[in-house]
Amino acid sequence: MQPKIIPNLWFDTEAEEAAGYYTSVFKTSRIVNVTHYTEAGPRPAGMVMTVEFELDGQRFVGINGGPQFKFDEAVSFQITCEDQDEVDYYWERLSDGGQEGPCGWLKDKFGLSWQVVPTGMEELFADPDPERARRAMQAMLGMRKLDIAALRSAADGAPAT
Repeated sequence: MQPKIIPNLWFDTEAEEAAGYYTSVFKTSRIVNVTHYTEAGPRPAGMVMTVEFELDGQRFVGINGGPQFKFDEAVSFQITCEDQDEVDYYWERLSDGGQEGPCGWLKDKFGLSWQVVPTGMEELFADPDPERARRAMQAMLGMRKLDIAALRSAADGAPAT
């Protein structure tokens, strides 16, 4: 069944390159369809207009709409990772050519924002012991790539390194 909500990502001319990049990062992914502009425009005939692709079952469309719009942090995609190896994998690949940000956020080489988040982090912040939750939050605020072991240690009262 076709999903009812499909995020559309506006690129200048990089939709096909971005779709190829994202499908190389996410293991169960694929390019679904590519369309091209016709003589009717508004871009040159034959230029890629849209690329429909799936990342781990989530459908996206990349459109080569022109230089008018850029990505910003107001919209990001969260990747929930099962373990630290998965956090490291996505962080390394998506930040390559991009920019690392605070608290598990990064921008990839196309300027799209991602949050690379380990499973279990939300439980630390919702801990019934407010001091444990505070220590975990304080530790996270000092990190770029999130380290779940360091967050757990901080929650338990270990000094930050």
